[in-house]
Amino acid sequence: MPALGDEFRSAREARGLTLSDVAEQLHIRSVYLNAIETEDWKAIGAPVYIRGFIRTYARFLGLDGESAIGRYNETVPAERPSSAATVLTADDDGSGPSLWAVLAIVVAIGLVGFVGFEWWSYAQGGGAKEPVVTASPALPTSVASTPPSSAAPTAQPVSATSAQPAPAAAGSAVGAENGPTPHRITIRLTQRSWLHVAIDGAAQLEGIYPAGTLRTFTGNAADVRAGNAGGVAVSVDGRPPVLLGKDGDVVEQRYTL
Repeated sequence: MPALGDEFRSAREARGLTLSDVAEQLHIRSVYLNAIETEDWKAIGAPVYIRGFIRTYARFLGLDGESAIGRYNETVPAERPSSAATVLTADDDGSGPSLWAVLAIVVAIGLVGFVGFEWWSYAQGGGAKEPVVTASPALPTSVASTPPSSAAPTAQPVSATSAQPAPAAAGSAVGAENGPTPHRITIRLTQRSWLHVAIDGAAQLEGIYPAGTLRTFTGNAADVRAGNAGGVAVSVDGRPPVLLGKDGDVVEQRYTL
């Protein structure tokens, strides 16, 4: 039986092809093709590349690729796995999943499991509680005198008792004039989502709510957490609403109003 390299050379020459012709069609450098024909394996490098080139070259010439690889294996010592990558490769020619592919699959599975667990935890812990909405501060009630009659030349004076505002209204007016005015955050659900809202550190809303839910809160700082951020639109101080995140994302955001 002729040597492995001689068999490749004879098959190529029988087809009237040069090494350059084969290299152009297979996109394998002619120096590697010549190394196969001369059995100069060191010129190619690692055995995994040698086997891949032998298989490709053999198929091109109409030879039995697996038989050629078997004959090559008889000429080299058994390989020792040098790294975790060697263990994780399906076969020696590199056609199986690589280490990076396996790691990417593991990371993807872990990420999906984490997001699913977070969503399940929020759904189980939050329940479908009724929302608690803080009442907006009452606006001061202005005190006006009785409109004057069209027949009277001047308005009648208002008594001191009637002009005195109610204590609650007076307190609201002082707060509006002297204290800081609370700002407003509006939350609208375009999809069903788990939602938790805390205003100035106090929880105001928590539960799973359907699409179309609309809530408005006032305060100085708002912490909003959503289990399906792509269905939660947030508007601060009358500005255009902005989605909290993407569909299925678990997002927590703090707003300084």
